[in-house]
Order: sequence, then structure tokens, then C-alpha cells
Amino acid sequence: SETGSGEGAAIERLPLAAVLDDIRSLWNVGSIFRSADGCGLRKLWLAGITGTPPRREITKTALGAEDQVAWDYRADVLEAIEQARSEGYEPVSIEAGGTSSSLDDFRWPGKPCLVLGNEATGVSPLVLEACDRRVSIPMCGVKESFNVAVAFGIAAHHAATALAPASPGVVFRR
Repeated sequence: SETGSGEGAAIERLPLAAVLDDIRSLWNVGSIFRSADGCGLRKLWLAGITGTPPRREITKTALGAEDQVAWDYRADVLEAIEQARSEGYEPVSIEAGGTSSSLDDFRWPGKPCLVLGNEATGVSPLVLEACDRRVSIPMCGVKESFNVAVAFGIAAHHAATALAPASPGVVFRR
């Protein structure tokens, strides 16, 4: 497995992580790195066909955030989820509809790990089965889901603002 150290500026990070499964667009991966840094995530697990740094396309949208957020690569997404669990994280799939709780009503666990799936097919049934908690983002347009990087940003920010009060060392700048 490959690992990125996230050796940037030493800042306090939230007990928040994410698993990205089969995200095919390197630009989406870069955008997720940028939002992960902005929301204070501790770690990203990149799984399956999800691209890893260093890649020009990731850097173009991450703008250096790929050097700030620790990451790890696992070919098998279930192995990534188990690794997150072994580090104390509770997997929370971000998935439209179904048996998901609405983001507006969702109560975040103390150490969540957001799990996002492929841009076209979403979180696979096997991965959904591995996640006890599921959350969806309410929408009012014609499309049934947001772009994966946008969905990640919305969910990560909701989780971060819920976790921040219990993490006094974390500072949200305005």
C-alpha cells in the first residue's frame, strides 16, 4: 500500500476521516483533498481505482492540500474500512436515498469516517453492508445526487462543525 504523510503545517485535526472507493476522476480526488484539509480531516483512505498523489490532475484542484492531509491507499475498499475501524473510526456511508438518515437529522458519532463511492454508481452494496450508518444529503433539483466531491464537502463540513466543540484545539478561521 502507498502512504502519504500529510507532512504540512502541524495543526490540530478533528477525529474525522474518509474512505474514497473507486473515485475515477483525479480532479474529484484533488477537490476532496482540498475540502478534507479545509474541514480538518485527519486521514483519507484511497481505495480501488481511486488515484493517488503525486498526479498533476490531483495537484491542480488540491492546490497543495494533498501534502497536508495524511492518506493511505488500499486496493480493497473493505480492507480500508477495516483499517479505519481498527483506528477507532465508525464508517458512515454518504449515499442518496434508501435507508439513509437525512444529513439535517443525522447525529454524528464521536469519530466518523465518511465513505464515498464511485461518481456514477455510488457506494456499492457490499460497502453499504459494511457501514452501520448511512446519511444522505437532501436535494431539491432534478438530479438524484451531487457530484462526489461536492457531496464530500457538504458532509465533511457538517461533520466537522458537529465535532469541533469537543476538539478545543481545532480552530475554524473566518
